[in-house]
Amino acid sequence: MAEFRLYNSMTQQKEVFEPLVPDQVSMYVCGVTAYALSHIGHARAAVNFDVLYRYLEQLGYKVTYVRNFTDVDDKIIRQANELGEDPISLSNRFCQEYTIDMGDLQCRTPTHEPRVSDHMEQIIDMITQIINNDYAYVVDGDVFFAVEKFPNYGRLSGQKLEHIRAGERVSVDSRKRNPADFALWKSAKPGEPSWDSPWGKGRPGWHIECSAMSAHYLTFKFDIHGGGIDLIFPHHENEIAQSCAACQESRVSYWLHNGHVTNNNEKMSKSVGNFFTIRQITERYHPLSLRHFLLSAHYRTPLNYSVSQLESASDAVYYIYNTLQECEVALSPFQEGAQKEGAEQNGRTVKITQEAEGLISKLENEFETKMSDDLNTASILTGAFQDALRYININMKPLKKKNPKQQQLYRSLVETKKAVEKVLDTLGLLSSDTYSEVVQQLKAKALIRAGLSEDDVLRTIAERTLARKNKDFAKSDQIREDMEEKGIQIMDVGNESIWRPKALKE
Repeated sequence: MAEFRLYNSMTQQKEVFEPLVPDQVSMYVCGVTAYALSHIGHARAAVNFDVLYRYLEQLGYKVTYVRNFTDVDDKIIRQANELGEDPISLSNRFCQEYTIDMGDLQCRTPTHEPRVSDHMEQIIDMITQIINNDYAYVVDGDVFFAVEKFPNYGRLSGQKLEHIRAGERVSVDSRKRNPADFALWKSAKPGEPSWDSPWGKGRPGWHIECSAMSAHYLTFKFDIHGGGIDLIFPHHENEIAQSCAACQESRVSYWLHNGHVTNNNEKMSKSVGNFFTIRQITERYHPLSLRHFLLSAHYRTPLNYSVSQLESASDAVYYIYNTLQECEVALSPFQEGAQKEGAEQNGRTVKITQEAEGLISKLENEFETKMSDDLNTASILTGAFQDALRYININMKPLKKKNPKQQQLYRSLVETKKAVEKVLDTLGLLSSDTYSEVVQQLKAKALIRAGLSEDDVLRTIAERTLARKNKDFAKSDQIREDMEEKGIQIMDVGNESIWRPKALKE
C-alpha cells in the first residue's frame, strides 16, 4: 500500500502522514464566521476537508474532527446592528443555514462543532495563562499579545516581524507596544455582546478562539490543522504564537491549506462582493454537481469559477448516475437467482472476467496512488474510473438478454459497480438517494436552468416526432438544436424519443 503523503504548509513539502497516536487522528479545521449565507469558497474548504475525513476513515483511522463556528466577531456585530437583531441570535441562524448547506453537499458532520460563545471559560483561561507566561499585556481592559516576546513569530507564513503591518481586521492602536501585536481580549463597547473576565467585561479577539477550542477538544498536541490559504497569515500565525505561549509543548504536526475559489481570477469573497452563495448555485445545479466541480482541481491550487465548468460537472454526474441506474435495472432480474445460488454455478465459484478483474485492479491502484499523493482528487474521476463506467455501459446490453449462463458477466458487473461506488463514497459523491431519484433531480435542475417544465419538453418532443413522421427533417433538426441551446438533449432510442440534460457552453 502506498504511503499517505500530505503537503505541510509549515515545511512547504510533502510528508508521510504519521499520527501522534497509532490508528487515531486528531484534526481541527477553521470554520465560518456566521453572519450571512456561505459562498462556494467556504464550500470548497468544507468539501476538501470532508474528503480528507472520509479517506482517513477508509484507511482505518478513528478520526476526531473539530470544525468551529465563529459566532462572536466584528462582522457579526455590524450585520446584526444593521438588521436590528441580537448578534448571537443572528449568528445562530446562519450556523443553522450553513449546516443545511453542508448536508446538501454531503459533508459529514464533524465530531465536534464548537462555538465561541459556548467556550468563554476556555478562552479566558488560555488568555490568563498567556499573561502569566509574560507573552501578553493589559491596557484599559484590552489584552494584547506581544509578538516580540515570541521569537518564532512568522515561521508558518515566512513573514518577518519587522515587515509585518498591523492585522488586516483592526486599525493601528497607539496603545500597542508593536503595531503587529494583536488583541486577545477586547473591552466591552456599547451595543456589543460582552462577558465577564479578570480584565473587565468584553469579548475575545478573533484568533484566540481556535487556540482555546482546539486545545480543549484535541489537547495542545494534535495531528492536522486546516483552513483556507488566506488564514495562513495572520490567523494561523497568531494561533501558533498563542498556543505556544500558553503551553510550550503545543504542536501541530501538519498544517493544510486549500486554495481560493476565484471569479475572473480574483479571490471570491463577501467583502469584495464577487461571490456566489452555495444556495445560489444549488438552486440551479444539483449539490453533487457543485461538489464534483469543487473536487475538479487539486485542493491547494486556485479554482476558477465558471458556468461551463459547472455544466461539465453536472454532465459528468448525470453520466455516472444514469450508468449506475441502468446497471441496477439490468442486474435486478439476476439478483434473486444469484442470492439463492450465491456465487456458485454447478458447484463451482463463479469468477469475474479477466477484463473486469483488470479494470477493478487498475481503478483501485489509480485511486490509491492519487489519494495517497496529497489527496489528488483532480484526476480520480478520469482514467480508470471512466474505463469502469464504459465497461458497465457496454456489458449491460448483453446481460439484458437474460441468458442463464451469464452469471460470470453478472458477477463482473456487480464487482465493477461496487468498485465505482467505493470511489464515489470516499469522494462524498455517493448519494443516500436512489440512483433513479438523483437522475430525476438532475433533470429537474436542467429544466430550471432551461426555464422549461417537463410538459414543455414532452410537447416539444411530440412536435419533433410529428415533423419526422411528415419527413420534415429540417424542422426536426431545428427543434433538436433549439433545445440543445437550452441544455436539453433529445435522443432517439428505438421507436421513441427521450431527453436528458446537456452541458451548455459558456
